[in-house]
Amino acid sequence: MKEGGLSKQQQKDRIRERYKGVDPAVLEVIPAKKQPSFYDDVPRRVAVYVRVSTDNINQTSSYELQKTYYEDMVQRHENWTLTEIYADEGISGTSLKNRDEFVRMIRDCKEGKIDLIVTKSVSRFARNIVDCIGITRELKALQPPVGVFFETEHLYTLNNDAEMALSFQATMAQEESHTKSNIMNASIEMRFSHGIVLTPVLLGYDHDEDGELVINEEEAKIVRLIFFMYLYGYTCQQIAETLTKLGYVTKRGRTAWSPATILQHLRNERYCGDVLTRKTYTPSYLNHKSKKNYGDRTQHRWKNHHEAIISMDDFIAVQHLIDNAKYGNRGILPELQVIREGALKGFVSVNPRWAGFRDIDYEVASESVYGEGEPVPAEVTEVEVNRGEFDFRGFEIARAQFFDNIEKTSATFTIKTLKFNKTCLQKLENTQYIELLIHPGEQLLAVRKAAKDHHNAMHWASPCKKGGFAPRFITGLAFLKTIYALFGWEPEYRYRVQGVRRHRNMESVLLFDMKETEVYIPQATLLAAAEAEPGERNRNVQPVVAHRSAVMAYPSSWANNFGSNYYWHSQARELAAIDNAGVWQISEEAQPCSTTERKVTPPDELVQGIHEIIEEKIQEVKADETVRTAGGN
Repeated sequence: MKEGGLSKQQQKDRIRERYKGVDPAVLEVIPAKKQPSFYDDVPRRVAVYVRVSTDNINQTSSYELQKTYYEDMVQRHENWTLTEIYADEGISGTSLKNRDEFVRMIRDCKEGKIDLIVTKSVSRFARNIVDCIGITRELKALQPPVGVFFETEHLYTLNNDAEMALSFQATMAQEESHTKSNIMNASIEMRFSHGIVLTPVLLGYDHDEDGELVINEEEAKIVRLIFFMYLYGYTCQQIAETLTKLGYVTKRGRTAWSPATILQHLRNERYCGDVLTRKTYTPSYLNHKSKKNYGDRTQHRWKNHHEAIISMDDFIAVQHLIDNAKYGNRGILPELQVIREGALKGFVSVNPRWAGFRDIDYEVASESVYGEGEPVPAEVTEVEVNRGEFDFRGFEIARAQFFDNIEKTSATFTIKTLKFNKTCLQKLENTQYIELLIHPGEQLLAVRKAAKDHHNAMHWASPCKKGGFAPRFITGLAFLKTIYALFGWEPEYRYRVQGVRRHRNMESVLLFDMKETEVYIPQATLLAAAEAEPGERNRNVQPVVAHRSAVMAYPSSWANNFGSNYYWHSQARELAAIDNAGVWQISEEAQPCSTTERKVTPPDELVQGIHEIIEEKIQEVKADETVRTAGGN
């Protein structure tokens, strides 16, 4: 077959003819400039970079030896001029953060002050492969280019074949840092697990010959003053101003106190005799950024590790106050309150503005009102059917969730908000404020009217312009996390629960069975679950109805039935016990739970302690002034 008039063989012959060469008489070759080599004896302005990775005093000799060695090295080259030795001491090489001298050196290169950088090794220059390759490329692209010579590896970055070797060496340097980081973490973990904990310098304590914390009584007075003032209601800002004015000195010798310093002391568990390890950790060995440990790393709490300055109860009280300061709470510590008599016996009143209570606190408070042997929750008894009565054994009461009815009494929970529908408002005769009560053992939620000034009142409705009331979202940042924990709910899910009203003697209460919930699962969560391995999938819920952003699901236990047994339903706690004659008392006020009381220092003792410590300091200052005045005379 011919193409363009030439056969395939003719085309091959023409190509061969073209590559036989060109007559040297008609071709002039202009050679490129010779690229300067590291060993060329040409004038160079040389910078030396020196780094030691710790500021330990033992590293000082290494630091000085490096500087002296490279000064001599530069002097041996006649055409080299030492511009400066840039030295970072006590800085890690895995990040440019805090490597001020290194950054200044690169800046000087860009300003045309340096022709060559000499350093001991790749690991001294950078232990991060991205930084190492990126910076050397950047220096090579300058006009004129700046080269880096790594003495140990015998690498010069302006050589054309240097980058592959440099990439390998930089990778090894980075991995060496990674290995050291893992070894250090393992060592720390072994120390902690064997009770060898770190005890850094801390106000109120000194170290004995064994490195253990012992109380420094003079400094301990400052610590007590800080805790006493905060318990009494002073803010961190007010405490800092007071200590500064009185002339107290920090552990580091500073006379100016800041609110952050005060908060740091208030949060330190060492003041109550305990030691908590790993409060922060470093996820990446490359950037060294610390992060608060919220269960991401193993922690150890050593109780009664040393003598306490502050009682455990006072310390816990302070932590509760700090946690709840963002919700506007200051002053007196609240207590969990539980109903002791009536149909709502064992229900615990929810404080909407206090985040200090845990799920276990609610459980203990509820159980405290039951006598020994009294069932909690109430047991369902076996049913016997008499002759002539309808036998409903085997029949089920269908769940209300299966019927789409806008008139249903329902409440919707998220981890941050709670909202009751309009039917709930109507059932409680359009009151604006309610009290929320929980029975942890029976997993029931009760809602009843409350006065606006009730200590646990929640604003659940707002008046409409056209009359009546409309539901409003209840912000539950302080208590909804605890409710989710009580009922074993997933924080990212939204839950809807159906309720019933019970009414007697002109009084009403709404009751919700928290075990019978509809669950709204985000689509993103379902997609992630679908991609998971079969053995890792969550089978507690099965999707039923798809919404735009979520899928409605029901507990898998509902799969084989329509609802609860007829007789069990008739005995259900939220339907039966509350209807029994003589146990109504629906307005029974919740009473403080004695099991949740802590022996927090009472206000009068706080005032006395604050006064004594401050007065002692004032007298001490006056005595010092007297001595100075006498000395001046």
